[in-house]
Amino acid sequence: MNYKFKTKPYAHQMTALEKSWNKESYAYFMEMGTGKTKVLIDNLAMLYDKGKVNGALIIAPKGVIGTWYNNELPTHLPEHIANVTILWQSNITKKQKEKLETLFEVEESLHILIMNVEALSTDKGMDFAKKFLSCHETMVAIDESTTIKTPTAKRTKNILKLGESAKYRRIMTGSPVTKNPLDLFTQCDFLSPWLLNFTSYYAFRNRYAEMKTLHMHGRQIQVVNGFNFSDSSGKCWYPVTICTDLPPKFAVFITAYLVLNV
Repeated sequence: MNYKFKTKPYAHQMTALEKSWNKESYAYFMEMGTGKTKVLIDNLAMLYDKGKVNGALIIAPKGVIGTWYNNELPTHLPEHIANVTILWQSNITKKQKEKLETLFEVEESLHILIMNVEALSTDKGMDFAKKFLSCHETMVAIDESTTIKTPTAKRTKNILKLGESAKYRRIMTGSPVTKNPLDLFTQCDFLSPWLLNFTSYYAFRNRYAEMKTLHMHGRQIQVVNGFNFSDSSGKCWYPVTICTDLPPKFAVFITAYLVLNV
């Protein structure tokens, strides 16, 4: 891999990059502390160096977008990559508007837009994100991808639409399942509607979830009562745990609930 790292990767980070860097879609299901943000930034830089992308839309929770802008990108994005990086703000002043417009200047720099996931519930945020994607060959990456686990949420629907315009798609989280395995559907649907062989959340739920009917206050509701993950070939979904080579005080495990695009 002919690429100049700004910060040296650990062996597990190199393995993740070797498997993922040129894939159109990939999930980094890596525990907190294993450096998945660095992996994503190096992946983006590799694609830029190869002329595959010239833009990136990074979607993250409101509490961490500042970390992406102030710490992660300056620390890990190689010096040789000229970039225009803008942090989205909902209150667009004249000065902020001028900054945002630099994302559309015709030049060879890598253009990076960092948006909080909540902004994509709004028409203003969605319209700007669509404009950005229409002007660049773009990677769209979702940090803490369980933020789109609810299929009926407006931001989930909007982000799924944005994913259709992306050349490359990435999701990142240490806990892809927070409630039950149905949490995986929209995360995987963002990557590709073919990963799970279902284009409907409800068809996916009907296949794998065992439902029961509860009678509450004179009405009936359907709730999950269990799961059946065996398929016709007898295979089952199960967690796979991979030990990392981090220093002892940071010793952690990477838990992969699904292995995508191996």
